[in-house]
Amino acid sequence: MDLRFSLILLIIAASFAENCATKGGINEIINNKKLKNRSFLGLVVPNSFELGPLLQSSSFVADPSVPYLDFSGRRFRFGKVENKNVVMVMTGLGMLNAGIATELLLSLFKVESVLHFGIAGNADPKLHVGDVVIPQYWSHTGLWNWQRFGDGPNDELALESNGDYTRKFGYLKFSDYKTQKNTKAKKSTASDNLLNNVWYQPEEIFPVDGTPEVRQHAFWVPVDGKYYELAKKLEGMKLEGCVNSTCLHRPPQVVRVARGCSADIFVDNAAYREFLHSKFNVTPLDMESAAVALVCLQHKTPFITIRALSDLAGGGSAESNEADVFASLAAENAVEVLVKFITLLP
Repeated sequence: MDLRFSLILLIIAASFAENCATKGGINEIINNKKLKNRSFLGLVVPNSFELGPLLQSSSFVADPSVPYLDFSGRRFRFGKVENKNVVMVMTGLGMLNAGIATELLLSLFKVESVLHFGIAGNADPKLHVGDVVIPQYWSHTGLWNWQRFGDGPNDELALESNGDYTRKFGYLKFSDYKTQKNTKAKKSTASDNLLNNVWYQPEEIFPVDGTPEVRQHAFWVPVDGKYYELAKKLEGMKLEGCVNSTCLHRPPQVVRVARGCSADIFVDNAAYREFLHSKFNVTPLDMESAAVALVCLQHKTPFITIRALSDLAGGGSAESNEADVFASLAAENAVEVLVKFITLLP
């Protein structure tokens, strides 16, 4: 047993001996060969209503001896999906929760790869509610350098000379958007805005095999190339298009797309949606996927994300903003595609 894993087990045993999933105590779980000597697919999901359809699916069979382990506020569930060993964890809302849960997953267990799934807002009007998208790249678009009023694109950002910030990825100028009475938000340069500009920034990352405290940077994080290619076989899947008596105007589809983005922002604004789509060519907008991607990048763990669209962020069509109606349908479709993807894995 390597030193790193031994230390992790000691921390578990010392701090969480009473918070155990089996009667025999934490040592029984630590020494259980079904966990210690087994590798898993790691399944990461944001919320309970997105997790529920998988737990209720006939494709999931809980481990009869160690169905779950509670640790640090998370429940790690063990079992099989389509006869493949899985450990799944619900992260909770937002980037911080998603990052912590994924870090715990990869540190505590032998995880071969991570499959992240759930629902998302949509930034591409060509796609529709219920569609399931699989992006090739993810970015965290909530890390900004907010420029002081009066400075513009040619002015150096604060701390840019130190290498802390960059103008590489472009900016949002707030004065480009104004509201006109009885009309949608329109782009305009009529007047300045005290909010000025925000510049999008890459994340600092510290790979596990790198030099400690020597940072690297990442903005677009690619999913695993082989997984992305394999996902092409999901196109053409038949997905559910009705919830209760309400049906979509066309059957949902599975689509591989170029990019998705995440931030601690629930985007229900058409102008910002259009900006993100035109600036970064993103389709799904969510609050967790980029955090999962960044942690997997630092651990050099293969991952892919499957997100079903629940609404067109900010509205704009008859079926554009029906998250309250179609969120459950989207969650079901995400699980259907996840399970199918697992069957394709060698």
